[in-house]
Amino acid sequence: MYTFDSRVRYSEVGEDGLLNLQSLLDYFQDCSTFHSEDIGLGVEYLKEKGQVWLLSAWQICIARYPRLNERIVIGTSPYAFKSFLGYRNFLMQTQEGEALAWANSIWTLLNVNTMRPAKPGEEMLAGYVLEEKYPMDYAPRKIVVPGEGQEVTPFTVKPHHLDTNHHVNNGQYVRMAMDCIPGEFTISQLRVEYKSQAVLGDEIHPVVAMGEGGKRYTVCLNGADGAPYSIVEFTSPAQPNLN
Repeated sequence: MYTFDSRVRYSEVGEDGLLNLQSLLDYFQDCSTFHSEDIGLGVEYLKEKGQVWLLSAWQICIARYPRLNERIVIGTSPYAFKSFLGYRNFLMQTQEGEALAWANSIWTLLNVNTMRPAKPGEEMLAGYVLEEKYPMDYAPRKIVVPGEGQEVTPFTVKPHHLDTNHHVNNGQYVRMAMDCIPGEFTISQLRVEYKSQAVLGDEIHPVVAMGEGGKRYTVCLNGADGAPYSIVEFTSPAQPNLN
């Protein structure tokens, strides 16, 4: 597993002094970026190839949020390629080996010129050494929305929501969705299904549905036409666990 060491910064914690979910997700996303850069398959490589990896789905399970100044190890490993899809696990643990959070992710390789999926070439397949699938309870890629939800005040995509691909960053959708649920809700599993790309100036129309007696919230971040850009599901307490 590719890893890098860090420590929880003040800018990454909430009022309780614990790493917040957005920063945890950023650690995982940065880890995959560092991995790709270090093996020569990073942003510039993809730019030359006219390709980009787009995140299709997240499943992040949290056993414990690390505290301010706690030293952590963040790791990632690809475990499968299927046509134009890439599958990657993540793990955040203490320096002593305690598993804090683990994740599954599904990525789509896209040709930016044709805007169609592309199969990875031999160089990419050779660079990403596949490892064993992480032992976790894997949820379906598709998120089921429980009935009708409550509409939340719409807002417009701003420049700070965007990344180098000029569309809303994966983590920003989670931040948007978290603003729509109660602040005291403890999140022990996050699932995200990405449907389409929102860009600068697009309107986001959130719709929130509560399920399982308040133990689950599903937020649809829709466009003005009602079609979702992404669907975000927050669960508490944790449903999956290590095998």
